[in-house]
Amino acid sequence: MQAQEAPSGRIRRTVNDLVMAEMFLVQATIESATAIGEGVEELSKKIADSNTTRHTSWKSLSQELQRIGDEALEPYTSRYKYFKDMIGGDS
Repeated sequence: MQAQEAPSGRIRRTVNDLVMAEMFLVQATIESATAIGEGVEELSKKIADSNTTRHTSWKSLSQELQRIGDEALEPYTSRYKYFKDMIGGDS
């Protein structure tokens, strides 16, 4: 009887880990989409302002795009680290 309980426990643990990973992925995706949306809005304001002042350089816009990319990636990296720590601590 114990031989069947061990695989069943591992399967349950694997399914629980999968569900948690999917929840973290959904949460990170929502935060990432928000960061991209807010970043694009800020970028469009800078471009609109630069059209009137002719002050914004390509380097400035490139830096803004890099910042948006970094902010969009951060939710995934932090959730992944948290998930790795979580499943590593349960072993």
